[in-house]
Amino acid sequence: MTINQIQDEIIEEFALFDDWTDKYEYIIDIGKKLPPLSSEYKTEENKIKGCQSQVWLHAHMDGDKLLFEGDSDAVIVKGLIGLLIRVLSGQKPEDIAKATLYFIDKIGMSQHLAQTRSNGLASMVKQMKLYGIAFQAKQEVK
Repeated sequence: MTINQIQDEIIEEFALFDDWTDKYEYIIDIGKKLPPLSSEYKTEENKIKGCQSQVWLHAHMDGDKLLFEGDSDAVIVKGLIGLLIRVLSGQKPEDIAKATLYFIDKIGMSQHLAQTRSNGLASMVKQMKLYGIAFQAKQEVK
C-alpha cells in the first residue's frame, strides 16, 4: 500500500467514531498494540526532541524499505507514534521524505491535541522525514 492509501484507510477508520472520546480510545488501543521497543534502542540518540513525553524512534533499512519502531511512556503519544509508523514504515526513504501527512488534519487531530502534544507530533513527523532523507542519501552514495 502507498502512504496515501494508508492515510485514506485511517481517515475512514476515524470517521466511524462519533466523538473524540472514542477516537482517543482508538489511539490508545493503537499504542497498546505497538510492540515494545527493545531497550537497546531507548537511547538519547533515538529520543525525539520537542516532545513533552519520552518518545523513542528507531529506523533501519530492510532491502529498499525504511522500517520504523517506536515507543513512548505516554499512552496517547504511543498511539500517535503507532499511527505514524503504520503510515510510513515499510515505505521507500524518498517517499517518506516527500510525503504529505494529510490524515492528521483530516481526522481532526490538529484541533484536538494540546499545544505541547501538537508540537511533539510535529517533531515525530519531522524526525521520520529526516530519517527518510538520510537513508535516501545513503542509498544514492552506493
